[in-house]
Amino acid sequence: MTTTHNAAKPGDIAKTVLMPGDPLRAKFVAENYLTDVKCYNEVRGMYGYTGLYQGKPVSVQGHGMGMPSIGIYTYELYNMYDVDNIIRIGSAGAIRSDVKIMDLVFGMGACTDSNYAYQYGMPGTYAPIATYELLAKAVEIAEKKGQKYFVGNVLSSDLFYNAMGKPKAWEEMGVLAVEMEAAALYLNAAKAKKNALCILTISDELHSGKELPPHERQVSFTQMMEVALELAINL
Repeated sequence: MTTTHNAAKPGDIAKTVLMPGDPLRAKFVAENYLTDVKCYNEVRGMYGYTGLYQGKPVSVQGHGMGMPSIGIYTYELYNMYDVDNIIRIGSAGAIRSDVKIMDLVFGMGACTDSNYAYQYGMPGTYAPIATYELLAKAVEIAEKKGQKYFVGNVLSSDLFYNAMGKPKAWEEMGVLAVEMEAAALYLNAAKAKKNALCILTISDELHSGKELPPHERQVSFTQMMEVALELAINL
C-alpha cells in the first residue's frame, strides 16, 4: 500500500531504515554506500531508497524537520510498512561545553518541550528513551572505530529560534545537545513496540557560536553514517 506521504509498495522498504532529516543526505548515503539501489519515494521531495550494504538490505529516507514531520514518516514506517528498526542520523547543536563540532552523540534519552506525548493520555510524564540493544551495539561500533562520542540525554525542541535564548537550564541538567526529532521517534517506537535510536553529529556549538556551513552538514557526517550502516546490518 502507498500512503499520502510515501509511494513505497509492500516489500520496497527494508526492516531497518536510516533516517536523516535532510532528504539530500539520504540521497548521499544511497549513492555513496549502497549497491543495487532503488528509489521508492519522491513524494514531497522526501527521498527514500533501498539498497544493499555489505550484501544486506538497508533503507534510507529523509524525515524532514521537527517532531510533526518525523512523527508522520516514522508512524507510517512502523505501522504501515512493518519496519522494525529506525536509526535517525541527524545534526545537533552542542549544549554542554565539552561537546564539540563533529563529535558523535548517542541519544540515550530525549527530553522535550513538545506536547507530542499528550496524545497517549498518560497520567504523568513519559520519558522517551532509545532501544538499549541498538544503543549498546552502536556504542560498541564507535569504540572499535576509535571515534569520539558521548552518550546521554538530548533535548528535542519544537523551537529552532527560541525567544528565551540559550538553553541554560538544560545545560545545568547535563543535557548534551539540542535537536528537533528524537522524542517523537522514541515515542512512536514505544507505542508501536518497535526499535529506535538517534545518532547525532554536532554541527554547531551553542556555547561558542561555532557552526558548520550547510553543504558540510549534508555530506561530511560520514562517521555517523558508517556507524549507523554497520549497526543496521547487525540487527
